[in-house]
Amino acid sequence: MPLPTEMTLIDLPSPGGPEAMVLAKGPLPELDAGHLLVRVEAAGINRPDVMQRKGLYPAPPGASPILGLEVAGEIVAIGDGAEGFAVGDRVTALANGGGYAEYCSVPATQALRWPTGYDAARAAALPETFFTVWANVFQMADLVEGESILIHGGSSGIGTTAIQLAGAFGAQVYVTAGSGPKCEACLSLGAVRAINYKDEDFKEIILSETGGRGVDVILDMIGASYFERNLECLATDGRLSIIAFLGGAKVEKANIAPILSKRLRVMGSALRPRTAVEKEAIRDDLEDNVWPLLDEGTVAPVMSAVLPFANVAEAHRLMEESDHIGKIVLTL
Repeated sequence: MPLPTEMTLIDLPSPGGPEAMVLAKGPLPELDAGHLLVRVEAAGINRPDVMQRKGLYPAPPGASPILGLEVAGEIVAIGDGAEGFAVGDRVTALANGGGYAEYCSVPATQALRWPTGYDAARAAALPETFFTVWANVFQMADLVEGESILIHGGSSGIGTTAIQLAGAFGAQVYVTAGSGPKCEACLSLGAVRAINYKDEDFKEIILSETGGRGVDVILDMIGASYFERNLECLATDGRLSIIAFLGGAKVEKANIAPILSKRLRVMGSALRPRTAVEKEAIRDDLEDNVWPLLDEGTVAPVMSAVLPFANVAEAHRLMEESDHIGKIVLTL
């Protein structure tokens, strides 16, 4: 069946609020070597999309200016050199951009098959969070069985994924979240203690819960406002992995002595700027270690809202209100 010459997409004529995004028509993306052309059935919503919409996170050179970093759908064409897939396969993929559209070109090395029993919406909820958590918690921070982890933002898409993966690999999980229902959701996913940061001091709770030892790893999306307390919460040889700056990027007058006295490691990364080789390595690890857990239902994405493609502004508003638990996904 021949492909159309035009597709529907979400355009962003200029940065702004959710209403700045509009439905539009445009040409299909070019299919580069090593890429798959996917007819998109669902696309995930992520905070980097919100930042790009506001003009704060421009697409990297060579990436599509269309928003959207994760998709699920059917392969309709395969570029030269792309291996491991066939036309008609249903895949979910980490996109470098272009996900808010009927067709998206994605590197074959960033694509994975749908887990057993999954539909498009659940498959689209996987790449951004699972790639991020695996890279930062397991590859960089080296979380292993028997260790403990504190996950900030435990009810977010990242947080709900991290709780499940850390627990599945034998770690003891603590989280922070901003409401009673969010804390309850984290506990239902396997956290041993959920700290409502609006009512409790997470440093005091963590040190009390661990007998003063602290935790081995912290996954942090808050940044500056939590930095000093994070250092105080880490055990000897602990690792702090920073993935966002919702609480600011500039730290002033922090006591960094614990870095020396406790041999701490402070690290951070963003997923989008990583090289193709690095993303492929994450994909391969997920395929080997995590996809079997998804197939058997040991871990699964937590779905907050599934909305029609035309309701993208509402989806972004939900993301910015931060009342959701888990992932927000658009369906086409």
